Amino acid sequence: MATKIRLQRGGRKGYAFYSIVIADARAPRDGKFTEKIGTYNPNTNPATVDLNFDRALYWVETGAQPTDTVRNILGREGVYLMKHLRGGVKKGAFDEATAQKRFDAWKADKVKGLDSIREKEEKAKKEAYAKEIEAEKKVNESIAKKVAEKKAAEAAAKAEAQQAAAEEAAAETAEAPAEA
Repeated sequence: MATKIRLQRGGRKGYAFYSIVIADARAPRDGKFTEKIGTYNPNTNPATVDLNFDRALYWVETGAQPTDTVRNILGREGVYLMKHLRGGVKKGAFDEATAQKRFDAWKADKVKGLDSIREKEEKAKKEAYAKEIEAEKKVNESIAKKVAEKKAAEAAAKAEAQQAAAEEAAAETAEAPAEA
């Protein structure tokens, strides 16, 4: 039986979520599978992978053929590196402890790189938010300035109208005693 390591689609329309499964090569994409070894969520940045490393390594070593996407996922997670290091141990090039040390160093570097990507993305989001707030403040200030000018013009017009009415009333009172 030819086994494949493939993705099995889940999630809703427009928001795919995949399970990484071991299945017979003849089984349909979302059909029967032998074992579920992890999940893959491409909707996050960077994509989130939750993988049972030991089972994935077992299946790769027993000859299960991954699809292209799964091969990339397994490579990023270090399954192929560990397979390569175990091959070196079997050939006697180095011992198990050295292989594990090399893998741990690679994994630490990989985690450091992913953390820096997340930090850069978070910093960019904060900067974009700050720019939006600053732009909104400028718009609000200009609107407030226009409203203040309009209110000042209305107050000036009202004051002129009151002053004209007061002058008119004064003129009428001045004319009224003169007529009497």
